[in-house]
Amino acid sequence: MNQRPRPSRPERPARPGRTGRARTPLAFVVRATATLATATMLALAGAGAAHADPVRDYEYWLTDYGFTTSWNTSRGKGVTVAIIDTGVNGNVAELRGAVVGGTDVSGLGSPDGQTPVGEDQNHGTMVAGLLAGRGTGEGNGMIGTAPEADLLTVSVAFGQDTGAVKSNDDQIAEAVRWAVDNGADVINMSLTRNTPDWPESWDDAFMYAFENDVVVVAAAGNRGSGTTQVGAPATIPGVLTVAGVDTDKNASLDASSQGITIAVAAPSEDLVGLLPDGGYVLWNGTSGAAPIVSGLVAQIRSEYPELDAANVINRLIETADPNGQTVPSALYGYGLIDPVAALEAEVPKVDENPLGSLADWITLHRRAEVETPEHSGELQPVVPVADPPLPQSDGGQTLLPTQWTLAYITVPLSLVAGFGTLAALLGIGATRHTRRTVRIREQ
Repeated sequence: MNQRPRPSRPERPARPGRTGRARTPLAFVVRATATLATATMLALAGAGAAHADPVRDYEYWLTDYGFTTSWNTSRGKGVTVAIIDTGVNGNVAELRGAVVGGTDVSGLGSPDGQTPVGEDQNHGTMVAGLLAGRGTGEGNGMIGTAPEADLLTVSVAFGQDTGAVKSNDDQIAEAVRWAVDNGADVINMSLTRNTPDWPESWDDAFMYAFENDVVVVAAAGNRGSGTTQVGAPATIPGVLTVAGVDTDKNASLDASSQGITIAVAAPSEDLVGLLPDGGYVLWNGTSGAAPIVSGLVAQIRSEYPELDAANVINRLIETADPNGQTVPSALYGYGLIDPVAALEAEVPKVDENPLGSLADWITLHRRAEVETPEHSGELQPVVPVADPPLPQSDGGQTLLPTQWTLAYITVPLSLVAGFGTLAALLGIGATRHTRRTVRIREQ
């Protein structure tokens, strides 16, 4: 592909709270109150649908990270990625033919999941463009990191006033299961619960995904949106958590959170967003970093169809660039993604997911019960080990000598008595000898 010189970047979007800039939701926060984090977007001047040439040049990560080279090996063909988000409009020029199925779990959208729902109705389509945009012609329009991957869209409603008939937690659990049942090889989740814990309904849903060999990719969240620590689903063992970096490949101050569960890092600033109406914007956040990585996962799964999810993840993290850090680090995880190395390097096989086991976590932290063979699968409560019983005395044996009485009573008393008797005999003998001596002298 012929690359034109990258145009000078526009002024960086203002941070939340500043005036004079448009503000729009960026990374979803799912809580009991279903609040929504925000970040800024800036319209690309002169980048309307009819004049899309500058758009490709704004996608700096395609050349800076080597995607334009990795496409010579894989473009994600034959891999299905589910986007659990606000819904993806598959009628946008860059996404025509990309969306192969979908559903709505909110009760608010259309059955095919392509009607945007919730507070930020742009978000799902923006995520899809970064992941699997097809462009609008040679060198034109938005193109994703896996431009030949197929997409499933599952619309989920976020926010306080969505009118949803189910809680956000229940919607997400249902969405994960639907994605698995409908052929997802990868699930992208550009959302956060904003707490490290998660509801028990997610245990079964995510275990279902892992047991069916699905790679789950989640955004770490954004400090600029109030997510000071990585939150679920990014804290779930086995999930591929993505942190964000700026255009200089340094950890993003506002558009990324830190945490020990981070796996890799990818661009999260000055990202191009494809809108449901065909327009474009610039945006910040790990909500955009996650689909960039999901696209790379699709590339790996396409090139190595024999690899299970654990080895796909291992290939990704083993070939990441540590960026000068000791890995894993709270900033970059195992490092910055390296698409070319991820597709071409020799990577040893592993037997388990290097990012941990949800099943083990559930056993240690969730359940206070174990399975016993006597009940063939029936779960039995765990009971504490009882203290050993105190020794019981037998009245018929208490008068007989025991090992204890012999050692500590009978033998010592016998020795004392023996020494006492010997002393008495010596005393008597000495007295008699003295008396006899006195009598002899008197004679």
